[in-house]
Amino acid sequence: MELKSRKKIHIREVAPRDGFQSWPNFIPTDKKLEIIRLLLEAGITEMETTAFVSPNAIPQLRDAADLMGLVPKDGCIHSPLVPNLKGAELALDSGADKLVVVISATDAHNLANVHRTVKESLEDLQSIFRLAKERGKPVIGAIAVAFGCPYQGDVPEDSVYRLAEAYINGGASCVILADTTGMATPTRILQLLGEFKNRFPQTPYSLHLHNNRGVAMANLYAALGVGADMFDTALGGIGGCPNVPVAAGNLPTEDVVFMLEDMGYDTGLDLIKLIGAARDLEEILGQTLPGQVMKSGPRDPRLAAKYVVARNREC
Repeated sequence: MELKSRKKIHIREVAPRDGFQSWPNFIPTDKKLEIIRLLLEAGITEMETTAFVSPNAIPQLRDAADLMGLVPKDGCIHSPLVPNLKGAELALDSGADKLVVVISATDAHNLANVHRTVKESLEDLQSIFRLAKERGKPVIGAIAVAFGCPYQGDVPEDSVYRLAEAYINGGASCVILADTTGMATPTRILQLLGEFKNRFPQTPYSLHLHNNRGVAMANLYAALGVGADMFDTALGGIGGCPNVPVAAGNLPTEDVVFMLEDMGYDTGLDLIKLIGAARDLEEILGQTLPGQVMKSGPRDPRLAAKYVVARNREC
């Protein structure tokens, strides 16, 4: 298939934020920077680089300001996550290109995640939008537990649409629909996306899929069929919400790129460099990661053999 006829899929890399946030041992800032640089070399153009949250809540990200001051730009949009106005101020003061504001679709998860009810988070939202507008920075609105809550179970779709409407009315450039708990299935993906597109046809959205129940890639495939073209993924498949019991990781960036490119989509990313970055990440973290393509290599047998042989030698 000719490149000009290939549909573009945008990958938002979330490993530096969602991936690192629940890692038990502190990852030195220089090691985080090493992975970020490798991601940029692989072609990543937007990432959730960190989060400006209380260091008591997420000690792993206590170096957020230092990290943001050191990250290379290189054409990449650095979009830290913020839970409130204070986080937004700190992020913008540290050089954020864009803000990602997160509110959960249920009070139960929002209280566990940011110690506020949904109503309280919404009351803070307009102040964040005003500040971002004054600084000339766009805002993404993220809806956590959009497909199911670990404390409540099923989430009424209207709760998701109300949050989306609040974000859009405030001027959000994009909405993230997050399957924080991995409770989505292809049927639920199709239902929510269909109605979302019907209600907000001009609003870009990204799907943030966790693999708690092993169906995240099936959900991504289903979403492709209805025109989804933006996904959040994490190098090596690391990640997981600290407030989801036994949380599993995100979809591995390299696995998603392998599948999409072979299906004829254009991600603009270098799979070989992503595999190398994922293996470096595994070495830094000192633990086998969920990603599969980093273990088996790319489709080309010669390249695959190179990675498999090298890995076997390490074992």
